[in-house]
Amino acid sequence: MAALTPSVTVAVVGAGAMGQGIAQVAAQAGHPVLLVDTRPGAAQAAVGSIAKALTALVEKGKRTAAERDATMDRLRAVDGLSDLAPAGLVVEAIVEDLDVKRRLFAELEGIVGEDAILATNTSSLSVTAIGAGVRRPERLAGLHFFNPAPLMALVEIVSGLATDAAVLDTLFDTAKGWGKSPVRCRSTPGFIVNRVARPFYAEGLRLVQEQAADPATIDAVAREAGGFRMGPFELMDLIGHDVNFAVTRSVHAAYFGDPRFQPSLIQQELVEAGRLGRKTGRGFYDHGPGAAKPVPHTAEPAAKPQRVTVQGDLGPAASLVGLLREAGIAVEETAGPGILLVDGVTLALTDGRTATARAADDGIAPLVLFDLALDYAKATRVALASADGTPAEALAVAAGLFQALGKTVSVIDDAPGLVVMRTVAMLASEAADAAMQGVASAADIDIAMTKGVNYPLGPLAWADRIGLPHVLAVLDALARTYGEDRYRASALLRRKIAASRIPSPPRGEGQGEGVPPRGLPSSGNPGATTDSTPRIPITPTLSPGGRGGKELSA
Repeated sequence: MAALTPSVTVAVVGAGAMGQGIAQVAAQAGHPVLLVDTRPGAAQAAVGSIAKALTALVEKGKRTAAERDATMDRLRAVDGLSDLAPAGLVVEAIVEDLDVKRRLFAELEGIVGEDAILATNTSSLSVTAIGAGVRRPERLAGLHFFNPAPLMALVEIVSGLATDAAVLDTLFDTAKGWGKSPVRCRSTPGFIVNRVARPFYAEGLRLVQEQAADPATIDAVAREAGGFRMGPFELMDLIGHDVNFAVTRSVHAAYFGDPRFQPSLIQQELVEAGRLGRKTGRGFYDHGPGAAKPVPHTAEPAAKPQRVTVQGDLGPAASLVGLLREAGIAVEETAGPGILLVDGVTLALTDGRTATARAADDGIAPLVLFDLALDYAKATRVALASADGTPAEALAVAAGLFQALGKTVSVIDDAPGLVVMRTVAMLASEAADAAMQGVASAADIDIAMTKGVNYPLGPLAWADRIGLPHVLAVLDALARTYGEDRYRASALLRRKIAASRIPSPPRGEGQGEGVPPRGLPSSGNPGATTDSTPRIPITPTLSPGGRGGKELSA
């Protein structure tokens, strides 16, 4: 089976925001579209809303009036399910209730043709469980759009246990023909995005619970250092805490209480208080009229250092050496453990340990740790944390160094892994587990996270960039610090690191002279880790993307 031709009628059941968006996407792609809802007048109102949305695009010059009119001519509200008989594809976008969905599809089976494909837009229910309620589960699959469907590129093509491969191929090709970025995944709790994204919220909530920093500071660091479009707290306020908390609880329960998905008491309290975010005017932030904009903690200006000694390879922070020179700071490079020495103060990229533990373990004082940045040249903010007992003057030296590079500095409490590093490491570990368990391919996972939630880089590609040994070190340090299974590293990370250390076969035993082992770089060692150990990356590095549209995953 190939993509559905534009002549095939698409039916959408459910005229809420998601159903309305899916209907618009299909109609714009050239399909006759039938829209139905059990609420009287809801489908007709949705058609009117689509017309207004398209008119707004015409006024902005993004659509022509002829394109709008042609789209609206293809779109029709109908009164009941019996009107959907001509449909070759039916997409369900109704309430997230398993029994209700099963009854709907059982009824649809008696209305549409034998060749019609049945698709559910569920974001949290098992496609396998939904399919178990129909006579022919092989023609039912998940077609999970992200809100708002006309803007968001990602579509998860979800296979239930009985779904026919040809049906999945047709949905994949059809979504691609509609201008979307489809990815394939198995029907497991959360699919790709709503599973892999959990640590983005969970680590921010954990940091606030431990009083490492306030929400505004964590959000600012995530945006301005990590390159995320939104920080975790402003994103949760946008999604709605009732929705976000419910998804977290659902995933946690579906994985039989796996601590990696443990819900937050802080978010539960907000839900109980009715502070659901923007839609109620209050969440972590005040969204009421005239409310003051949240202000992140920012360090006071400090003196610019004149000289810095760089000892060893700084790994993911290696670009700082060039930035220091560009700022007119004298740089001396020597052998060493990958640290910066500035006026008697040691600075180091976080390795997951607290600054206090690292200072004690390594016999370093005073010690200040700095956080990961997506790109230190483009980052406008950097987070710092110092070991207990570090003099204020030493912290000012560290702040002055980054301020001399044009960065705003936020000092947080001595939290293991700081903000960006621990979040990225946890995202990478969860993504690696999803790949290892066959939920989706590594490449599709990275596509899903860039296109579905607008991450600046897929978590697996980001892990490759940092270096898998460093990511593993961070995760293991978090696990030791907390003593919780929540921070266990994916077995796939350990396996990939071990694979990179397997000796090359002797010459003449299956490897041509001068040919590197399969899976390793052929020249220039672009796949070297921060400790110069060759590695096999989890996935080929993907270019940053997914910055269009709004960010509305739960």
